[in-house]
This record gives sequence, structure tokens and C-alpha cells, in this order.
Amino acid sequence: MSDKIRVLVVDDSAVVRQNLSDIINSDPDLEVMGTASDPFIAANKIKVEVPDVITLDIEMPRMDGLTFLQKIMSQHPIPVVIISSLTDKGTETGIKALEYGAVEIITKPQLHNKEALNESKIIICDAIHAAAGAKIKRKVIKHTVMQVEPKYSADAILPPVQNKSMIHTTEMVVAIGASTGGTEALNKLIQELPADAPGIVVVQHMPEKFTTSFAKRLNELSKVTVKEAEDGDSVFPGRVLIAPGNFHMLLKRSGAKYYVEVKGGPMVNRHRPSVDVLFRSTARYAGANAVGVILTGMGDDGARGLLEMKQNGAFTIAQDEKSCVVFGMPKEAIKLNAVDKILHLDMINNSILNFVKNRPH
Repeated sequence: MSDKIRVLVVDDSAVVRQNLSDIINSDPDLEVMGTASDPFIAANKIKVEVPDVITLDIEMPRMDGLTFLQKIMSQHPIPVVIISSLTDKGTETGIKALEYGAVEIITKPQLHNKEALNESKIIICDAIHAAAGAKIKRKVIKHTVMQVEPKYSADAILPPVQNKSMIHTTEMVVAIGASTGGTEALNKLIQELPADAPGIVVVQHMPEKFTTSFAKRLNELSKVTVKEAEDGDSVFPGRVLIAPGNFHMLLKRSGAKYYVEVKGGPMVNRHRPSVDVLFRSTARYAGANAVGVILTGMGDDGARGLLEMKQNGAFTIAQDEKSCVVFGMPKEAIKLNAVDKILHLDMINNSILNFVKNRPH
């Protein structure tokens, strides 16, 4: 028996099925156990052999991917990675897919752009690894994941912090980083924030355009204002800025006021946006005026940045293993001694608000 993570590829396009199969099989720890052009064929294949992970398109004939996802999660939960095109309609449906239990949502590879295709290979394979190790109801799959050293660190975007002195101001800023499972964690955290919560900047590993729908949905459900960040947006109490997919977001400061810079650049720790980039900039420009929070996710993006925040006087929190979908990023931050408190997701908001309320001015 193979120890590889077995993947079922479900997509109505034969070209996409072949390209995804080639990408997945290029990873020595992954193998495509089968493909299906629609959910009915996929269901028959699952009856014969249960995959470790399913990659699933949203728009397909006979049964759409969202309906199939609901059936999977209610009848026989299997980790699902949604691989979708970038239509506006698809982004809204993709956000629903995350709510219905999909582990990750990523965009279809651009086959005619070599650089974009290479980045897609990394993103797709990493998403499948993360899904295979994710906690889902009634089924937890454990696999040894090949560790690949990231090509770039946050140095590629912003130099390390040199000046560790920072004067307290009247305003605090909270920087949050998340990956696999983070959309639901952020849903809970942000919806429970009071209207006068401190300004918050968020990096959630998510594709371009999906962050727009995610921010709009959160804005409708929350007391605080939530928006996808634009270059130059101010950070102030009652506002949450979410980094746009495919762009890094940095916290900057002008006098006592904070704002964000949104920019391109190489993938950092195999991600764009990168949590490390946000955390390093927060360490540099906010120092002791900041709270850093690292949530569920695979890999180590954010761990070193959170350590820099702590070293520059910030209060730092990691989500605990019990409440994480994937205890990767928090675990790596804890290993580096970058964390002041390890908390269940339900306790994080209170900890942030109590710290902000009681900190010395």
C-alpha cells in the first residue's frame, strides 16, 4: 500500500483534469487515484475507494460542486479543496463552500504563464497537503508531509527591524494571520468584536478576488467595518482591513496614525500575501502598540514575524491545538517562543480586548 496522499480530481474539463493530475503527481508525496467529470461519477469512485483529499470544481453538469460538497460533508466527510475559476459569481459561491466545510479554496492554474504556473503548482500541492492533515468531522487523516524550505523570507519585502524603541500612543493595532481553517476562525472572531474594537489588519491565505467577497460577507455580519485593503487605507478603531489575495500587505505609520501599504513582490514562505510580511511591518511600525495573533494554518508563515513582534514589545497570542483545523503555524510560533499566550479560539477576543483596555498608557 502506498503512503502517498491519494487525491480524486473532480472537474468537467478534460484539459483541467489532466493538468491538475500532472501537477499533483509531480509531488512525490501525492498521487491522483482517479478523476471524474461530474459528482455522480465521483460518488461511484468513492464507493470503490475513498480518497484522502478531493479537488472539486464548483460549476459542473448534472450536479454543481456546492451541492456535492454538502452531500460529502453530511454523509461521508472527506477533506475537499475547491479549485475554481475567478468569476465574480464563483467567488461568492466559493465563500459559501468554505462555510459548508471545504478546507481550502484556490484558483485554477494559468497554463500559459510559466511563472504563474510554477506558483500554482506550489499553492495546489500545499493546499492538498494541508487538507490531508486537517481536522474534519468524523475523519482525521494523518500523513507525513514533505517539508520544503521556502525560497523567500520576509527579507524579500521588508528588511528586519533595527530600532526596537517605540513610544506608546493612544491607539493600538491588532495584526492577525491565518491559513487553512482561518476563514471560519476569522468569521467567529470578527463577528464577535464590539464596534469600538481596536484597528485590525488581517492576512488570510486566500486567492485574488475571493478576499473581496470574504470581506463583504464579514462586513454584513459584523459590528465593525470590514473591507478588503487598498493601498493607503487608514487603520483605526472599528475597522478591519483584510489583505487582498495575491498582494502583500504592510502596516505603516505616519505620526500617530497607521495605514497599510499593498504591494506585489515574490511569494514569501510560499504565500502572497504573507503573514510574516504583515507581522514584520507591524513590529517595525507599531512595536509595543500592537497585538499579534496567529491562527490555524499549515506551515510556518508568521512564526518568525510574530517573534519579531514579541521582541519589539507586542503582546502575542497563538490559537491552541484543540480549536485549530491545522495546528501548523501556531505550533511553529510556539516552538520559537514567540507567543505570550496560547488560547482556545473562543478566548482570543477577550484576551485582546482586556489587554488593550488594561495596558499602561
